[in-house]
Amino acid sequence: MSRRLLLLLIAAGLLTAGCATISDGLDAINPFSSSAPKMPVLAPLKPTADVRAAWSASIGKAGDYAFTPAVVEGAVYAASAKGTVSRIEDGKTIWKIDAGQPLSAGVGANRKLVVVGTPKGEVLAFSADDGKALWKAKVSSEVLAAPVVGDDGVAVKSGDNQVFLFDAADGGRKWAYQRSTPPLSVRSAGSPVFADRYLFVGYPGGKLVALALQNGAPVWEGAVASPKGATELDRVADVVAAPLVDGTQICAVAFQGRVACFDMGQGGAMVWSRDISSVSGLVTDGRYLFITDDKGVVYGLDRLSGSSLWKQDKLKGRRLSAPTIRRGLVAVADGEGIVHFLSRDDGSFAARQKTDGTPVRAPLQMLGSSILVQTTGGEVSAFEVQ
Repeated sequence: MSRRLLLLLIAAGLLTAGCATISDGLDAINPFSSSAPKMPVLAPLKPTADVRAAWSASIGKAGDYAFTPAVVEGAVYAASAKGTVSRIEDGKTIWKIDAGQPLSAGVGANRKLVVVGTPKGEVLAFSADDGKALWKAKVSSEVLAAPVVGDDGVAVKSGDNQVFLFDAADGGRKWAYQRSTPPLSVRSAGSPVFADRYLFVGYPGGKLVALALQNGAPVWEGAVASPKGATELDRVADVVAAPLVDGTQICAVAFQGRVACFDMGQGGAMVWSRDISSVSGLVTDGRYLFITDDKGVVYGLDRLSGSSLWKQDKLKGRRLSAPTIRRGLVAVADGEGIVHFLSRDDGSFAARQKTDGTPVRAPLQMLGSSILVQTTGGEVSAFEVQ
C-alpha cells in the first residue's frame, strides 16, 4: 500500500501510536474532510434493478466516529455523537433518549438491551422497550467499535485493543483480555464476533484471535497478515473490520495484508487467502464472498476457494463502505453518501441511490428486503430491493 494512503489515514486520526493519535504536525489531507481530494465523477447509469427509498429518519451527526445501526426483528436502533439513541420502526421513531453524554460507538442490541460506548470508555445499556437506563460499565479507553450483545454477555473492544465481556443483566465484568500490540496501528471500529464457544477479535499485527467465552483465554490465532517493511508505517498490517462467520468457516481481512478464511472445526487451520487490503470489511451470501478494498475496488470471490468471480474498479477513489447483499444485489456506499448496487453475479452496476450527501463509514445493514444506511450527517435510510 502506498505511503500516501498511510499519511491520509494518519491525517484522519485513523492511525494511532499507543492510545494517542500521531497526526499532529502533518500536512497530509484528511480524506473525510471537505478539503479531501475530489472523488472521481460517476458515469451515467441506466438502472437494471428496482431499488426504492423506503424511509429515512434523522438521528444526529456521527462526528469523527463510525456509528452502525443495529437491527433486531425489524426494529432499528441508532445513535449519534451528541448522545442521542433512538428506536425506529418503518421510519417512525418509537422512542428517543439522550444518553447524557457524548457517544463514540454503537449500536449493539438484542430484544432486551441496547448498548453504546463513549469517548471516556463507558459502556451504557438501555432497555430496548422504552430506552430506560439499565446499567453502566467501564473499559480501559475510548470505545470505537460497536458493542456486541450475545447470549453469553456484552462484548466490548476498547480503543487500546483490550476486550471485555460483561454480564448482560447488570453490567458486571466477566473477564478482560489484553495482548501486546505494535507501536503504530489503525484506529479500529471493527467489533468482536460471537461464534460457537468463542469470541473472535481482529488485532493489529494481522492476527485473528479466538477467545474462550468462559474465561477470555486465547484458544487459537490465525495470521491474516504478516507485517513487512523497513518502517513502522510500512509494517502496519491490522485486522480493522469485524470478522465474518459462515458455518464452520471464519474470514477476516487486514489493511496492508490479505483476506483469509479459517476452519473453526480444525483448530483455526487456514483454508485459503488472497492478497487484498481493506479497512472496510466483507460479507457473504453463503456461496460467494464480497469485499471492498482500500482503493475502492469491489471484489466477488468464491467463499470456499477464494478464486475470483469478478472485480468492479469503476468506484476506485470513492472511499467505499463495507458491502452488504440483498436479493442478488451487492450494496456499497461512498464518501458522498451515494449507495451503489452491483449485480451479485458479475459486479455490473444495477442501481444507484442518494442519501444526504455525507460520507458513509459504517457497514451497511440488512433490514428485511431493504438495505439500511447511516451517514455521518445523521441520516438513517432504508432502501428496498424489489
